[in-house]
Amino acid sequence: MARIILSVNAGSSSVKVSVYSAELHQSPVQLAEAQVSGLSAPPVQLTYARDGKTVAKNKEVGREAISQSDAFDILVKTLVDDADLTQIKSKDDVGIICHRIVHGGDFSRPQLITTETKNHIEDLNDLAPLHNANSLPIVRACLRDFSAARNVACFDSQFHSTLPPHIRTYPIDPDITKRNRLRKYGFHGISYAFITRTAAEFLGKPRDRVNLIALHLGSGSSACAIKGGKSWDTSMGLTPLAGLPGATRSGSVDPSLVFHYVANAGRLSSSSTKDLHISRAEEILNKDAGWKALTGTTDFGDIIASSSSSPEKKLAFDLVVDRICGFVGSYYVSLHGQVDALVFAGGIGEKGAELRAAVVGHLACLGFKLDEGKNEAEGKEAVVRDISGEEVRHRVLVCQTDEQMEMAKTCAEEEEFW
Repeated sequence: MARIILSVNAGSSSVKVSVYSAELHQSPVQLAEAQVSGLSAPPVQLTYARDGKTVAKNKEVGREAISQSDAFDILVKTLVDDADLTQIKSKDDVGIICHRIVHGGDFSRPQLITTETKNHIEDLNDLAPLHNANSLPIVRACLRDFSAARNVACFDSQFHSTLPPHIRTYPIDPDITKRNRLRKYGFHGISYAFITRTAAEFLGKPRDRVNLIALHLGSGSSACAIKGGKSWDTSMGLTPLAGLPGATRSGSVDPSLVFHYVANAGRLSSSSTKDLHISRAEEILNKDAGWKALTGTTDFGDIIASSSSSPEKKLAFDLVVDRICGFVGSYYVSLHGQVDALVFAGGIGEKGAELRAAVVGHLACLGFKLDEGKNEAEGKEAVVRDISGEEVRHRVLVCQTDEQMEMAKTCAEEEEFW
């Protein structure tokens, strides 16, 4: 019996939903997808597509900043009110709702959301105060308003539950780290699960025999070493702040830097609430850093386009390339050079031909090489495409990652969620 699955992906500035029809143990079929963007930088806009055709694009739905919950309400109303989306006439037609939750702590697989699970996720807020908070209000609303649906939490950290002890452990007092759950968790795992599955299929290899270095590059960026289809190492750590720089995140810096940067780094910021404890240091390094701090813009496309004429933007571009190459080199050694492919994904990874060319150019010594024509071609239809040059030691791929599909597919495979 087919069920309607709603995949919900709540970010800091947007909320995305995808609607699927699925049967147990069958691959879901997408019916519609919608996004409300501009939550933190109005105007707030709606983009909606049904059956692969655009119904609304960047339609303004508000001039004021709104919450993730408000955005979700707009999306649900858009779906229910669409007479041509016959599969959803009311909220009761939704059978499963899967939620992307950034931090899942020690959860190694998706969880049916019960009161106990919800409370556990809320307990993780201190580990990811700037991230889980975006998803939890929508989870609460779905538990309240979708009486016929089962809610499932899919964690960005779960893919990295396979990190070996010597990689996930921080060299500080073990008793304190255990008590406070301080270790490398890693994130973007739903994306990396999709990348691993689709890249293995593209390469014609069993998933458990594929070795990849994957790059999820966007406003939040990370790298991941995948060994035998499982996460071996990743650039993010206890929180998504570690590793590569992002639009407003610093990435890895000297841990003492922030205390020299501002005198009150350890104090709670004005953004804190009784439930969310956000230090000034976390706020600075997550929201007031990254390439926006260097250039004044979060638009990496603009940075690429202007890097030849703007010293600040050239610095930001070169810095990002350098940091990416540093992780690729480290992971290449960690995988003993046994790498099937380097995979670019995420908004910048999928669209940034100039960035890919710069990164792979630096990696030529490791046996990576691009075909210039393939790299510059858009390739919108292919989920995975090969942009490698001829006679290369390792392949270079571009993957159009799809976190909503990965969540829906996971739910369709698990009987307990039905």
